[in-house]
Amino acid sequence: MKIFAKLRTGIAGAAPLTIAVGGIVVGLTTGAAIMGWTDAASQASTSGPSVAQAQAAATNGPCNGKPAKYYRNPMGAPDTSPVPKKDSMNMDYIPVCEDEAGDSPGTVKISLDKVQRLGVRSEEVRERDLSRTVRAFASVQYDERELSVVAPKFGGWIEKLLVSATGDVVKRGQPLFEVYSPELNVLQQEFLLARSMQGPRGVADNRLRNLDYPEAEMEKLRRGEAPQRIITIPAPSSGTVIEKMAVKGMRFQPGETLYRIVDTSTMWVLAEVYEQDLGFVKVGDMAKVTINAWPERPFAGKVTFIYPGVGKESRTARLRIEVANPDGLLRADMAATVEIEAPLAARAVAVPESAVIDSGMRRVVLVERGEGKYEPRAVKLGARVPGFVQVLDGLKPGERVVTSATFLIDAESNLRAALAAFGTGENKGDSK
Repeated sequence: MKIFAKLRTGIAGAAPLTIAVGGIVVGLTTGAAIMGWTDAASQASTSGPSVAQAQAAATNGPCNGKPAKYYRNPMGAPDTSPVPKKDSMNMDYIPVCEDEAGDSPGTVKISLDKVQRLGVRSEEVRERDLSRTVRAFASVQYDERELSVVAPKFGGWIEKLLVSATGDVVKRGQPLFEVYSPELNVLQQEFLLARSMQGPRGVADNRLRNLDYPEAEMEKLRRGEAPQRIITIPAPSSGTVIEKMAVKGMRFQPGETLYRIVDTSTMWVLAEVYEQDLGFVKVGDMAKVTINAWPERPFAGKVTFIYPGVGKESRTARLRIEVANPDGLLRADMAATVEIEAPLAARAVAVPESAVIDSGMRRVVLVERGEGKYEPRAVKLGARVPGFVQVLDGLKPGERVVTSATFLIDAESNLRAALAAFGTGENKGDSK
């Protein structure tokens, strides 16, 4: 009986605990049901606008009333959507129309109002007469063909200088100096002895001629005059004395240079042309030479020779330009600037320089296709002239190319091409 009474008392004490636990379980179940209903309502409210947007896009599409093929991420991320949506920054996805699928990869379509805001301008591709101006630094030099030296073929002593200063202007045959030469005196005596023995017709005067014995002195010997101790040496050519090594009283050896004489009526201008410009220059081209000493007075010249070598370090080729110098203003080693007009051989297809997008690896122009469409097209370029670039391949006369805002459109084109390639990759993955 005692045991039964204890059990009865324990059961009565546990009843309140059981009721409390049951209440907690019921509360949790009810809360979970309420939260599930709330989430379902939230999802329904969220999915509602997407369906509505899709229906609106189907009835009033962004592509001239037609639905878009898909919508791409406005920031260029590789993410597309079949319906309009926003990205994490609340930016609308950009529609891609069906008619853009048939265009060349990277073709951009821009609305007319955006074309005006960007300042897009285009110009027609035409054939032009192109002419390039090659500019080069140069220096003035003597005409090597007009340079002569006075170097007697016999030895002797200088008795008197008749032209005694560097820079003196001389004429051909003008006396330069007087010499005493024991060798010439002996040959003169032999000449007279041979003449007396063989007669005038049998005189052997070759030895004197071989030593460049002056012709005037030779005529005196032929007339039977007595040999002269002092011989006068004439100038071999007309020009200016640029070097004078002769000194009164000095002894000279055979072949020793005593004077250098050059005719300065024509001067050479040696221009250093860069290797990439060499193909535009040819013999016979006219050149304008500007001397630093007289910048306001240009000199006209003509390209007469292109030297065969190119400098290893400077990577320049040397041109010879002949310039008339009647008044003697041009002097050796003067600095000069040369401009050579080099027209291309024939008319060529050309576009403005601003139309070419040159990244170093590719050269592209944007061809206007009409209705705000612009197609990027790779081209092969030729000569570059001021303001224009020759196009060897990739364009035809009559097409129009963009000449301003090219980089903005090119950036959009690259994005389109990347998305197209991404979409192609996805389709191949799905087919597998």
